[in-house]
Formats: sequence, structure tokens, C-alpha cells
Amino acid sequence: MTTLAADKPRAYEVGDRNEFPVIATDIIYEGAAVGVVDGTGYAKPLASGTRFVGFAETQANNATGAAGDINVRVIEEGMAQLSVSGAVMTDVGQPVYATDDDTFVFLPVGGIFIGFVHRFVSSGVVMVEFDAIDYVDPWAHYSVREAITVDKTLDIEDNGKLFVVTVDAKIITLPAVATPVNCTIINGGAFGTVAVNISPAAADKIQGPDLPGTDNKDLINTKATARRGDFAKIATGDASGPLCIELYGTWATEL
Repeated sequence: MTTLAADKPRAYEVGDRNEFPVIATDIIYEGAAVGVVDGTGYAKPLASGTRFVGFAETQANNATGAAGDINVRVIEEGMAQLSVSGAVMTDVGQPVYATDDDTFVFLPVGGIFIGFVHRFVSSGVVMVEFDAIDYVDPWAHYSVREAITVDKTLDIEDNGKLFVVTVDAKIITLPAVATPVNCTIINGGAFGTVAVNISPAAADKIQGPDLPGTDNKDLINTKATARRGDFAKIATGDASGPLCIELYGTWATEL
């Protein structure tokens, strides 16, 4: 290698802006959430199969152009006021996902991670803090995710899944201890609206941190204090029943 022996002017950039080449025959509108297709590197309005890289600062109209004819300029870090379905005052700190370039939700099933709620503005409207480079989806290690809206009995194929319960008083039944199921179950409801019941097989008990471990008694995320994002991480236990290895929120064993 040869070290410099004279000044060498370079091109520098500062701040939170970036640019990406746009796919062929498409328009990215100002304010749109922008995604990049990892397989090609081209940007498009955020959609399934893309990675969030920021919000479009100005419109990028490539409706009649070939891929890469123009770039879209994005803001990749900052705060944006967004309409998020179901947002309430107690959702500060919650992760936010997008299902397209202008639809934002809390459900981590079928959405692309955007950022975290920074401040409540009004019903369904929040300030979202985003950083496309450094912020990571808190559930990124779960590639298989499922929303639960009806009672569900888990089986061997549910190992490694993330379940999000969005409807009150639904029961998730664990299989007998001979069938190991390792998964995480999240409360997806707003504060005080959804109770989550995790039920062991009749001859099993759910064991875990400060849990009495009683046969055929549910582990319940108490509705009155339940918060969006409360979770229980279930793992294979012993002959007595499954093991709850991590709890977040207020949980209690059925009396």
C-alpha cells in the first residue's frame, strides 16, 4: 500500500440523507416509506420483500425510465408523524411496522419494521422515531410470525414461531410435554383490552419465574394491566411440563 504524500480532496456527506437508484417504471412519492430490494439494490415504495431505508424527501418519478435512471433522496434518520392503526397514549416506546409505503401498524406479522413510538399526538396519530441504519426490529430473530384471533392449540410445527394475540380472551393451548414447543407469545392489544391465556395440557404445569407450577392451570397476562408488547417465552421443560423462561408484563397463574 502507498500512503498519501499530498493532499487528496474527497467527496463527503454529512447528516441524515441518502440516495438510492429507483426501479424501472415506478413513482416514489414525497413522504413515502421507501424500501430497497436486497437482491437488486433498487429502491421502490415500501412493500413486502424490501428493506426500509427511510422516507422520501421529494418525489422520484421514474414512471417512464429504466432501473437506475434516477435516484430517490431519503431521510434515513429522524422523527415522522404517522397515522398508526389503533395508537393510544400508552403506546410510547412500541415498535411500528409498515405494510406498504403509507400504512403503519403495531402488528409485527406481515409488516416491515420502521421505528418506535416517540410521542402520542392524538388517537391513531403518533410521532415515530426511525433510524434505518441502526434501529433493529425487536423481534427480528423470528422469521415466522402469526397473529392469533381465535383459540389455538400448538403442535410440533409451531416451534420457533412468534405469536401475537390481538383478540381478547383467546386461549393458546400447549401440547403435552412429550411434544416440545419453543415459542414466544405476545399481547398485541392496547393497554387493558386483551387478556392472554396460555393453557398447559391437563397433566402438565407451566413452570417459570415465581410461578407456583400447578397442573392444568393457565398462565394469564392479566387484562386490567396488560400492555401491548407483554410477552411470555415458552421452552421445553421437564416431565412436569413446559418452562416459561422469560416474562414481560403482569402475568399470574390461574387460581
